[in-house]
Amino acid sequence: MEYIYAALLLHKAGKEIKEDNVKAVLTASGIAVDDARIKALVAALDGVNIEEAISKAAAAPVAVAAVAAAPAAAAGAPAAAEEHKEESKKEEEESGMAGLGALFG
Repeated sequence: MEYIYAALLLHKAGKEIKEDNVKAVLTASGIAVDDARIKALVAALDGVNIEEAISKAAAAPVAVAAVAAAPAAAAGAPAAAEEHKEESKKEEEESGMAGLGALFG
């Protein structure tokens, strides 16, 4: 994550995201630098519109929240079914007790 944060910091500062700049940011923050990871990051970001990627990422939590709400609503259904089972069990016990009472008149 530190490597991505370094790239985002450079982007926000209006600096070019290149290996030397990423390495300088990471070194300044006291992070041990892995040159291979820096090269991979810079290569992966080549041609990427970072502003567009950030705007898409900002919209993603809204979609995730909507999807997460569906399982939460479905989780309420078992609770209602459980209540119905308890009521049915209680009614069976009461009717059983009434039957026993009839035996002893």
